[in-house]
Amino acid sequence: MSAQKPAPKKVVLAYSGGLDTSIILKWLQTEYGCEVVTFTADLGQGEELEPARQKALLLGIKEENIHIVDLREEFVRDFVFPMFRANAVYEGLYLLGTSIARPLISKKLVEIAQATGADAVAHGATGKGNDQVRFELGVAALDPAIKVIAPWREWDLMSRTQLLAFAEENQIPIAKDKRGEAPFSVDANLLHTSSEGKILENPAEEAPDYVAQRIVAVEDAPNTPEIIEITFEKGDATAINGEAMSPASILTKLNELGAKHGIGLLDFVENRFVGMKSRGVYETPGGTILLEAHRGIEQITLDSGAGHLKDSIMPRYAELIYNGFWFSPEREALQALIDHTQEYVTGTVRLKLYKGVARTIARWSDYSLYSEKHVTFEEDAGAYDQKDAAGFIHLNALRLRLVANRNARVKK
Repeated sequence: MSAQKPAPKKVVLAYSGGLDTSIILKWLQTEYGCEVVTFTADLGQGEELEPARQKALLLGIKEENIHIVDLREEFVRDFVFPMFRANAVYEGLYLLGTSIARPLISKKLVEIAQATGADAVAHGATGKGNDQVRFELGVAALDPAIKVIAPWREWDLMSRTQLLAFAEENQIPIAKDKRGEAPFSVDANLLHTSSEGKILENPAEEAPDYVAQRIVAVEDAPNTPEIIEITFEKGDATAINGEAMSPASILTKLNELGAKHGIGLLDFVENRFVGMKSRGVYETPGGTILLEAHRGIEQITLDSGAGHLKDSIMPRYAELIYNGFWFSPEREALQALIDHTQEYVTGTVRLKLYKGVARTIARWSDYSLYSEKHVTFEEDAGAYDQKDAAGFIHLNALRLRLVANRNARVKK
């Protein structure tokens, strides 16, 4: 521990119960001699969280200092759904499953620190990744007085091998994957599962089949398509096949459907905010369906000008989330614009799920801007005078004619 840094008295640790955060818990106790409070977020990662409690108790944490919080509804309602109103996709492919969970975890870390009188929070993100930035920007935005401890930037355990040795030395249980090996670096929540490390660190190597944890292989998906309908109100999904459901229940159901049909698997090399490229395998079954459906209902309810403006700001909005600026003034300003565009994004989308693809096949809404009488190839009863197009084209061509005349003149 650096002599220049005053030791914290109480630290709230974002604790998953996995290898890294269990080692960090022990390290905080021995390095700082401080009281540790654990916070484990139930974000719908599909794991039993009681083992995290038991492991914290095993490592000497008092029962009253163990916080396991069910955040599934808040996660989907206040973070996932607002992001999907924007159709946010990072670098054309990534649905931001890890990124969007970090501001909520940061928010709860700060709330628990304030409630328990802790003067610091800690996280298990490495000094090479994006999550350190996301956690710490979130804490800075919500309570600048709280210190942040990032053990990966302080300790001398610089490899997975050294972590395993530390765990064995301190009798910390080490999880194994289904092949009896230390697992991939995995992040999971209700929106997605990501897998990184090991063989995936070489982008020239095909990801083994066993990496996927949620989604069946396309080859093993049903040979019969499944038709579903998703209902939206002001840009948010509210029902599946006519059954009203809560936000978390909707995403859970869409995950089941998408996983069954092999939808939402992505092998992706991305540009991290810290400057390097990294490769991961992402599984986002429900989110992939939701994005397709949301775009489907926007196609008939959103004005072209508003829609094109929204599409133009989406990359910036997605980048803000990826880089950890959820609580920034500019993200909030963009969110206000995005949410305004969703006032009439209400209706139902019918989709076909088949062999890795979710495809919109029908959509309808009481707020539709689609006018069949204007686009029909049959008699339109005077709804549209085709002669009007001549003047429209003539005026739009004016600047092109002027440029062409100028170029012809100066080239003589």
